Amino acid sequence: QVQLVESGGGLVETGGSLRLSCVVSGSTFRVDTMAWYRQAPGKPRELVGMLTDGSKNYAESVKGRCTISGDPAKTTAYLQMNSLKPEDTAIYYCGATLKVTRASPLTMYWGQGTQVTASS
Repeated sequence: QVQLVESGGGLVETGGSLRLSCVVSGSTFRVDTMAWYRQAPGKPRELVGMLTDGSKNYAESVKGRCTISGDPAKTTAYLQMNSLKPEDTAIYYCGATLKVTRASPLTMYWGQGTQVTASS
């Protein structure tokens, strides 16, 4: 069974840093993308950064402050967050689009989420 396991959230002061990690466990045929999303209370889930083979994309709100790294082929992704602001406070989710087998459809899988809180 495929699972995404996240770690690294926590409470930091404004201006602090955190590094989130995500690992895809279980057997997979191919992982196409890995990404980080976040959801603040009362708001929809939004993309923070996405990692595909050879490219990285970021939300405008985190450009210059966050760096996504890792290797989808190796089923790992990291999100380094610097200069954290109170508006970055949210539950951060790792997502991956993958095929479990050659014949299975490309499907989005989600982690359980990790809380990030930047105190003012």
